[in-house]
Parts: sequence; structure tokens; C-alpha cells
Amino acid sequence: MSEIDAIDPLERLLNLVALLLDHGRPMTFDEIQDAMEGYEGSKATAKRKFERDKDVLREYGVPIETGTTDVLGGEIGYVISRDAYYLPEIDFTPAEITALFVAAQSGTAAAAASTAVRKLLYGADGGILSGAGGGPLVAGADTDAETVAAAADAAASRRRVTFGYRNAQGVVRDRDVDAYGVVFRRGHWYLVGADRERDEIRAFRLSRCTTRVADTGDGSSPPTGFQATDHVQGGPWEADAQDRAEVAFGDAAAALARSRFTGWERLDRASERRVILSLPMADEETMAALLLQFGPDAEVLGPASLRALVQDRLRDLAEAVDA
Repeated sequence: MSEIDAIDPLERLLNLVALLLDHGRPMTFDEIQDAMEGYEGSKATAKRKFERDKDVLREYGVPIETGTTDVLGGEIGYVISRDAYYLPEIDFTPAEITALFVAAQSGTAAAAASTAVRKLLYGADGGILSGAGGGPLVAGADTDAETVAAAADAAASRRRVTFGYRNAQGVVRDRDVDAYGVVFRRGHWYLVGADRERDEIRAFRLSRCTTRVADTGDGSSPPTGFQATDHVQGGPWEADAQDRAEVAFGDAAAALARSRFTGWERLDRASERRVILSLPMADEETMAALLLQFGPDAEVLGPASLRALVQDRLRDLAEAVDA
């Protein structure tokens, strides 16, 4: 295998997508060749490979666009617009969510309306709960339908609710919330509302409720221009984030990490030859699983509890392979 073919084609395609998403402006081919592995060798050979990769990505719907590198009409560059690449989050009003649950739980599974609702919620063709399978309706990866329905009903009726809640650090406390909206994002359901104790709008992941959501009376109305999705972070590693993880990445892995994790910050350390990123973290279990996908290209530097968790997972994997 020649040096130019040393990197796996799929890895090269993923790295190219991450690079063009992360850069934010058109990159010339020379800049792309310098920034990532996979296009080493003569410029003519590398450019042909890049053109093939670009065509493959476009065939799969990746919106690689061309444009000039400056306002004076410089060289032609390539970029992927985040607005064109990422799909919008699915957002239902509280009343719509309540109606969907009523229809899906109505017991008339043979009815056309119920069937359509079930396909929308967890259909094999990409419903918002795709992967949940058939049978009784499940409200996301780890939340039961009764909890979500209670939260949605409270939001639709502008009710005040109380519930026990376990935060990211495992501390359980009672919460007193005016319910404003319910959001499904990346496998989790969230209740968004005014936290009466903190006097601010917050999002609560419903899988962390330790008791049922109880109606305690009339609530308040959300402020003008309120959008529930504005209060739910972009990924499960960020929701309710109160901690940050520090991770050392190789150059290519760092580009991919920056496209996956919003809210990242780069840390400059003269002693490190790798890229050090600080990442928002709400759940160490979720973060550990995400970082393990990077293999040896990511090393957790802190906190110590996350580093120990990743090490334990790696030992378990090694023992399973040796068994």
C-alpha cells in the first residue's frame, strides 16, 4: 500500500467533512492537503483523489459548496455550510405532543390515525423515536410515556409541577417548575420551564426524574418570544452541563471532535503536541462512551473520575477480548 493510501477511505471522508464544517470559510485544495492526512503525494494525484471524494460526498447529500477565498475574488475554495448540513431539531408544541401521545396510546392500533402517529414517533423510516421498535410506545431512549405525557400536559395547560430530580452529579432534590414546553432532542425528552427556586428558565431531562411529575396548581406564562428548544443544549453531553472534560486529541480527531461537540474550547499548553479541548459535560457515562469512539486518538486528561471511568471501560473491553 502506498503512502497516499495509508488512511482508510471512510476515515478520510469523515475527516474531510469535519474539516470543511469546522473551518467556516472556503478552503483551497492546498489548505486542505496541508491540514489533513490522506492527500499526501504529488499534487495532481492527491487532487484527483480529492475530486473523487468530493463527488462521493455530494452523491450522499453532503452540501460541499465552492466559493472564492476572499472578497476580491481570490482562489476557489470548498466549504460545507452548517445551516445546509445539519437537519433542524424536531420541535412540537405542548398541545401537539399531548395529542400524539393520546392517539398513540388510544388502544386503537389498527386505526389509520394511530398507525400514522406510531410511524411518526418511532417508525423504521426515521421517525423521531426511530430505533425504539414496535410494541408499547416508548418516550425516547430512557423515559417512560407517562412521565412525558404528564410534562406535556402541564406545559400545554400552563401548570405548576413538582418532581424529584437527580442532577448530573447524582444529587437528588425536589424541583418546583412552571411548565412551558417539552422538547425531544437526540434521544432524550426535556421539560423546559421556570425553576421557581432559581428564578430562571431551565431544562430538565425527564429520564432523571425520581418521582412522577405532579400537578400543584396554576403556573405562569412564558416570556414573549419564548422557544423551548433555545434552552436545550445541542447534545446529551451538554444538557444541564455543570462540568467540563479536558481531552487531548490528535489533529484529525480534533477536527472531528470540534464538529461533534458544540461549546468546545481549545486550551493552549506548550508542553503538549496534541490538541487539547475543553468539552461541556453533564453525564460522565455518556461522555465516556462518546470519547471511546475515538480510540487511541483521544486521551482524557480530566476530571480524574472521567479518566478512571474510561480506563475501567477499556479494561473491561480488553478482558472481554481475552476471554
